[in-house]
Amino acid sequence: MALQSSGYISLNDVNVELGNSGTANINMGSADVRGLFGVSSGAITMADGYGASSISWYGGRGVFGSGTVVGWANTNVISYITIATTGNATDFGDLTDTRYGVASCSDGSRGVFGGGYKGAQLNNIEYITISTTGNATDFGDVTVARSRLGACSNGTRGIFAGGYMDTSPYTRDTIDYITIAVTGNAVDFGNLSLSRRGPATCSSEIRGIFAGGYASGNTNTIDYIVIASTGNAIDFGDLTVARNVPAGCSSDIRGVFGGGTVSSDTVDYITIASTGNATDFGNLTVGRKEFSACADGTRGVFGGGDVSNVQVDVIDYITIETTGNATDFGDLIMGTSWTAACSGG
Repeated sequence: MALQSSGYISLNDVNVELGNSGTANINMGSADVRGLFGVSSGAITMADGYGASSISWYGGRGVFGSGTVVGWANTNVISYITIATTGNATDFGDLTDTRYGVASCSDGSRGVFGGGYKGAQLNNIEYITISTTGNATDFGDVTVARSRLGACSNGTRGIFAGGYMDTSPYTRDTIDYITIAVTGNAVDFGNLSLSRRGPATCSSEIRGIFAGGYASGNTNTIDYIVIASTGNAIDFGDLTVARNVPAGCSSDIRGVFGGGTVSSDTVDYITIASTGNATDFGNLTVGRKEFSACADGTRGVFGGGDVSNVQVDVIDYITIETTGNATDFGDLIMGTSWTAACSGG
């Protein structure tokens, strides 16, 4: 999960986050505590641990990159937020080229953006170092050039799944993977249970989840993979509402899916380690599609989107382990749909 983002943090909380017994002896100056709190030397306060997670691909910074802006031009702009606070996004840098329909994942340190569309389907993969600011660098290529794909990670592997091509069969069931810490081309992983574009994604340390999207129509299909292996996706259950291009995020326990066609404000959730149908969670502040989400393990943040063919700069958030409606967070630096997001720090 993650330590809470405000209030009292106990030593029991810290032990549990580190995978120890809640009553184990703890040294606040130890390497594991310093790594969790992000304080390499000197005094540590409990407030340093707000939002901290032992799950390696979570982090305090959320990053949004690429997409389509007002006027239907593509952008390469990357912006970022601090997930545990609220406020407007800040400029981070640029992707190597303008495009939309990109998917993104991270290992907590490196954020990776793959695929997309700019006059043709693209196979580009590029990366950033999330804790710094600056422009993206070439990483390699996905196995099949496509846009409107989904991505997730277990902190080591990045997974790209589904997508759209300009030639038959148009929607794809392709799953390929990379090792995020090592640059190079993606490798075949297997296939989704249903060919589709625009799935929402989330993950735990074990499973990658793909929910919704568009096949021959909007779908409610949820399927999953075991990220550390290879092979085809397995049926998980169904969303509460069939919809295309929702956005997904998660803690290590719960996956949450928001929005989608047509400008839905629906938020529903699953327990990642089990199988079964999604359950109602609440509603977004603004119903929308073609947007993205990231998380710090406690808070899930949804940014951008399309409302009645208008790109919006809306950012709203939820607390993943509770249920309820989203709350206003701030604004992206411009209205953007088809943006991709990841987190780290």
